[in-house]
Amino acid sequence: MSDHGLRGAELARMFHTEVVGPLLARKLPRLRYAAGRLGSGSDVLGLDDATSRDHDWGCRLTLLVDEPDSGVLPQVSELLVGELPETYRGYRVRFPVTWDDSRSHRVEVATVAGFAASRLGVDPSGLSVLDWLVLTGQSVLEVTAGPVFTDQTVALSQVRDTLSWYPPDVERYVLAVGWQRLEQQLPFVGRTAERGDELGSRLVSGQLAGDLMSLGFALSRRWAPYGKWRGTVFATLPVAASLAGLLAAAATMGAWRDRESALAAAAETLLGVQRERGLPAPDRAVVPFWDRPYRAIDLAVPAGLLADITDAEVARLPPGIGSVEQWADSVDVLASPGRRSALQAAYLAWIGGA
Repeated sequence: MSDHGLRGAELARMFHTEVVGPLLARKLPRLRYAAGRLGSGSDVLGLDDATSRDHDWGCRLTLLVDEPDSGVLPQVSELLVGELPETYRGYRVRFPVTWDDSRSHRVEVATVAGFAASRLGVDPSGLSVLDWLVLTGQSVLEVTAGPVFTDQTVALSQVRDTLSWYPPDVERYVLAVGWQRLEQQLPFVGRTAERGDELGSRLVSGQLAGDLMSLGFALSRRWAPYGKWRGTVFATLPVAASLAGLLAAAATMGAWRDRESALAAAAETLLGVQRERGLPAPDRAVVPFWDRPYRAIDLAVPAGLLADITDAEVARLPPGIGSVEQWADSVDVLASPGRRSALQAAYLAWIGGA
């Protein structure tokens, strides 16, 4: 009888403790490996519920070894195919998933580097500036967010530590572009409304609220998951206590001036966080927009961040572009490691044409 209140990560832990771990200890006692619930799925973030169980949920586990031990992987795979039970605590061990409709076990077996690259789209060792820019928060979380139940590898903790956050100058570049996105759109909240385009004004307000949330993640040095869970995870950040109400007001208030005021207050709040972190920050985030009755982001905010960059490779990046998540929103691009990696060619073309 299955436990309908069980979370996926806990099921994975028990499946390893009671089935997979003992099997490996008996058959491959010298194997040094890591086991965890990594990869895709709401349970990796600890956010699964009863609704999550209708697909891609169950006895899932990730087994990883260091690169020098890669030769043992076929033996591990063969052992799992032949020895795993059909069910565990009432849950199927072999079941179809959205990317594979065969009834196979869902214990992923790989090297640490191979698994990480399959999620990131790039080699996790020695990440270049462009490698960092084609990562998404979701892809990083699929490597770093899930629980690890045992780890005898050398590489896994190193990879997860490396991916904890951007290098300092890449961070400055991404933050600067976040502020530039706000600067480009904030005056349109009022301009569209005064021309009678209330729907357009509301859409701009909602977009800016999303951009401010993304900036809140970045200033908190936290990777943002994909859209389904972004607001849920944002609510756990310390900055959400002062920002969430403002973003809700920006997205829902009826009068455009109220929405603009909420957006401006959120921007000032985030500039305060930036200042507290010791990053370049002028006295204010928001200034008048020319002689018009609208507000804008002070260009001194992104300019100060860019001026603080000392890494020559980062300094050569095209201004205003940022990470791939800041200029592309296609799910079929962002969710594909290979397509994201291929976008490095676009950055190189932009750099060459600068």
